[in-house]
Amino acid sequence: MLKEYCRNQVALIDRTLDELLPPAYPPVIFEAMRYSLFAGGKRLRPILLMAAADAAGGDGRRYLHVAGGLEMIHTYSLIHDDLPAMDNDDYRRGKLTNHKVFGDGMAILAGDGLLTAAFEAMLSQPGVDPAVLVAVVREVAAAAGAVGMVGGQAVDLQAAGREIDGDTLRYMHKAKTGALFRAAIRSGALLASASAHQLAGLTEYAEQFGLAFQITDDILDVTGDEAKIGKPVGSDAKNCKSTYVSLYSLPTARQMAAEAVATALAALEGFGPEAAVLREFVNYLLTRES
Repeated sequence: MLKEYCRNQVALIDRTLDELLPPAYPPVIFEAMRYSLFAGGKRLRPILLMAAADAAGGDGRRYLHVAGGLEMIHTYSLIHDDLPAMDNDDYRRGKLTNHKVFGDGMAILAGDGLLTAAFEAMLSQPGVDPAVLVAVVREVAAAAGAVGMVGGQAVDLQAAGREIDGDTLRYMHKAKTGALFRAAIRSGALLASASAHQLAGLTEYAEQFGLAFQITDDILDVTGDEAKIGKPVGSDAKNCKSTYVSLYSLPTARQMAAEAVATALAALEGFGPEAAVLREFVNYLLTRES
């Protein structure tokens, strides 16, 4: 069920992204932006937004512009994260990273272009009460900014080459990785007019999903197959980064991931079959290979 659901949603999202960001002038910047945007991403954040809207009793397919904007923000973050001044990665999703194809300067601009296009895309969402749309965009902006993803990346940069404690590691990844997951799921709930009880449950689910995702990401960096994850295994160790595996051990990291998944599932206990996709998604994290 999950594979088919994702395949259908990815097709909708890709079609929307192509419409939201057509080739234009100057051609090089749009080519660079589209190179990374259509480089084979799983579209996890927009899919989670749509699934959360479904879980709250709405129809996630109505909110493709907001979903597409989230994917633009995620893609911009990857372009910048791969730069020599950050993680200095040569490959992403099995393809050369943006700066390896277009150069550092154009890659920076491609990321900037995607970040700003994201808010234009979200604010073009039809069929949503303007007050609700503004609340959603504000939530996404906070998650992407200095108190969210950018702040987490700043802590990550400062932590490079030195050991950090568990509290710092949790904060870093809650901001760097978890904040956008939280915004995606809460945005889907808000767009679908979720009740206060539904929103609370989905928020807890989102936070535990983000934690489980990051822990399993750290595990894959040690145990994964390079052909499946699309980038070299061991890049965290190469960049002297503290991870859940390096700080706690591989068996403990696996146990922590399992506990986060169990807590996420418990947060959905008040939901019926409309939240089945969210349940499948978080269970999948424990067996994912990419």
